[in-house]
Amino acid sequence: MKIGVLALQGGFAEHSRALDTLGIPNFEIRKATDLNKGPDGLIIPGGESTVMGRLLHETGLFFPLKKMIDTGLPVFGTCAGMILLARQITHEPKPYFCSMDISVKRNAFGRQMGSFHTTGEFLEIGDIPMTFIRAPIIEMEGPDIQILASVDGNKVAARNKTMLVTAFHPELTANLQVLQYFLAKVV
Repeated sequence: MKIGVLALQGGFAEHSRALDTLGIPNFEIRKATDLNKGPDGLIIPGGESTVMGRLLHETGLFFPLKKMIDTGLPVFGTCAGMILLARQITHEPKPYFCSMDISVKRNAFGRQMGSFHTTGEFLEIGDIPMTFIRAPIIEMEGPDIQILASVDGNKVAARNKTMLVTAFHPELTANLQVLQYFLAKVV
């Protein structure tokens, strides 16, 4: 198994380090030819979703990745990755991949000053550390979506058969259980 980590902007290095810690082969995806390495799964890190969306188009990665995701490539999106995968973004006319049947609200906990760290329960794992940085929330989900975690009544993690999303950044803690969950349940 080898995991591609979208490395256009954001926290891709932290995800690569976490995969390295688990001994999982991984590589950075920066241009369309990187997809020739044949990822068995994809991580879309946190960062700035608007910038990432623009760079996906500029690098020619958007349409090949969309096709791979829509045909079943397992994908884990954290924070901005959740926004990029969502079918709908509140108060925005144009979403990005539209691959996961969720509606998200950007910066639901506030801007940078609203960032925080907490512990919350993640279904099938238990209590884990959660770091939120200008985090989105899931406002609505389709019937095939399983909500995995909520914080203060806000839905912050979900999955379907091939996709896992978190509003928080598990890669910023030493706890690798969410990444292991992705590798075991989705990939």
